[in-house]
Amino acid sequence: MSIKKSQVCNLPPETKLIGKWHKRPYKIVRELGNGATGTVYLAQAPGGLVAVKMGLNSMAITSEVNVLKHFSKVQGQVLGPSLIDVDDWVTPEGTIPFYAMEYLKGQDLFKFVSGKGSEWIGILMVQLLGDLDRLHQAGWVFGDLKPDNLIIVGPPARIRWLDVGGTTLLGRSIKEYTEFYDRGYWGLGTRRAEPTYDLFAVAMIIINICYQNRFEKNGEGIKQLRDRIQRKPILKQYETILLNALQGKYPNAQLMKKDVVESISRSKHSIVQTNKKQPSVKKQNQKQKQIGKEKSSGIMETFLFASFLLLAYILYLFGQMM
Repeated sequence: MSIKKSQVCNLPPETKLIGKWHKRPYKIVRELGNGATGTVYLAQAPGGLVAVKMGLNSMAITSEVNVLKHFSKVQGQVLGPSLIDVDDWVTPEGTIPFYAMEYLKGQDLFKFVSGKGSEWIGILMVQLLGDLDRLHQAGWVFGDLKPDNLIIVGPPARIRWLDVGGTTLLGRSIKEYTEFYDRGYWGLGTRRAEPTYDLFAVAMIIINICYQNRFEKNGEGIKQLRDRIQRKPILKQYETILLNALQGKYPNAQLMKKDVVESISRSKHSIVQTNKKQPSVKKQNQKQKQIGKEKSSGIMETFLFASFLLLAYILYLFGQMM
């Protein structure tokens, strides 16, 4: 019996389910998000809160579970949420495949940058590119990379991935994407799973942070995106990097990350140099006082000299009258 999308997407709070095979109980708290392959819910489990993804078909769920298992074997930083359980939920309408994973509690990307400041854009970009480099080296492309699939956890602040539904093996066709972050939509490349596909999405995420609302294409491709970059000072700082990523000029995430680090370093150096050149408030006040004294002294000297000339002129007139 096939599962209808409405059965997966509309589970009300307090819905209880028990896995067919492992018998672990879960109680739905609320929906966290949904996509082409299913819906993610916040759920209460015996050990605490978890994220449960209900799938439309077992093949899609199996694929995502394999990705999460593979992530756990990648050396270095944890790439995605930790996998907790994989099971089926038997309902009168049919069997729904699901898996439970670590619930990442944190802050929305846009809200985080808005609250902390635009200087965090570069730092988060470096973190994201480092994770993508490890993912690409492991033979995968994230695919559906967008702000909805990212969250900031901490402290210390760290960007993490939420949903791996679009993750695709290198060389295959991207199986899930969102138009705004898809280079195919902008006419700037194919939907082939390769590192350059993810790096295009990274550039679009940075642009999206500065504009908040997504804008539609006007048919001008890279020209439209370049114009958007040049309108925002923070984007202009990364203009060359963003344009290279949008045009597929970075063969891997490591090279893009290197350029971002150098850009941040140059920016900090520039700020330090500017601060060195600018005198302190105290020195500025002292200078203003000194200028004031010099002006007062100059005025007095001018007054005395003028008075002397006037006196001399009066004496001269007086002598003529005599």
